[in-house]
Amino acid sequence: MLSDVFLPLAGGLVLLAFGGEFLVRGAVQVAERFGVSPLLIGLTLVGFGTSTPELVTSVQAALIGSPGIAVGNIVGSNLANILLILGLSAIVFPVAVSSNALKRDGTLVVLTAVALTAVGLLWSLDRIVGFLFLAGLVSYIVFAWRQERVVGGLPAGEHTAAYERAEAFEQLHAPVLNPDPEAVKAISIPVSLGMALGGLVLVVFGGKFFVDGAVSLARGFGISETVIGLTIVAVGTSMPEFMTSIVAALRKQSDIALGNILGSNIYNILGIGGVTALIAPTKVPWQIATFDNLVMVGISVALLVMARTGWKIGRVEGAVLVSGYVGYVWWIWPK
Repeated sequence: MLSDVFLPLAGGLVLLAFGGEFLVRGAVQVAERFGVSPLLIGLTLVGFGTSTPELVTSVQAALIGSPGIAVGNIVGSNLANILLILGLSAIVFPVAVSSNALKRDGTLVVLTAVALTAVGLLWSLDRIVGFLFLAGLVSYIVFAWRQERVVGGLPAGEHTAAYERAEAFEQLHAPVLNPDPEAVKAISIPVSLGMALGGLVLVVFGGKFFVDGAVSLARGFGISETVIGLTIVAVGTSMPEFMTSIVAALRKQSDIALGNILGSNIYNILGIGGVTALIAPTKVPWQIATFDNLVMVGISVALLVMARTGWKIGRVEGAVLVSGYVGYVWWIWPK
């Protein structure tokens, strides 16, 4: 059981983490050498690169016919982002909320959750839906890029969630979006390409091991793949968001922590859901369609209401969010 379940889970998660890191760094270095602006790099390469673990896991699961893990990873990650990760971040340091940013990005988080819920109830994640989701993500990135290019820059707390997600990644690691020009020139393009391709290979193999371990765990313990996807897989692939949000909270940059979560939820549904639907069309499991998606919509709306109360998410609200996640896992876990 150990070799069939826990070693693939742990090994796959490690490969996903390191592979995603190498992929982002290598791609960013290549883009820098070709003169691509840091803003565009942050909104595209970093935005998609940091979602690679979730993306590869969902695609791998859909390809082998495990929709519970494929879709559960997306929905479970969004629930873990709001309830667990944002809740813990608020406990570390109260999260400040910008009214304009909340209306803009928070509303989009709710709309994307509603869209996935409607697809689950009325349709399926087919290629038409995948195209529409990706078109929506591209439109959001273009909008964010135009917003961030405002002369003089946006005031603190008014940045788009897509930008703050890249900012959170940069602050967790050594400078990526604004590297030393001399250091960039010292790294040859073949080396950077090799790093990116090597990272991609690690992510692909990591995703396979992780999904295989999750399937074995479900079968070995008699737990549905949907529950495993909504919990263990979702939390595992959300570790990058966890680390970046907690670090931002420790540095008292709580607005970045919130933007990181909102941006991640938008990317998860439109990006991961869209690519998964294009590559491996799949049905949304009935349990997720009729319960977990509705919980995701309710939690997203509750976040907007909570954030408007004093325009911050304090430690008490953070504790409520974490308690809500514990209660959710207890409810769906087989007794």
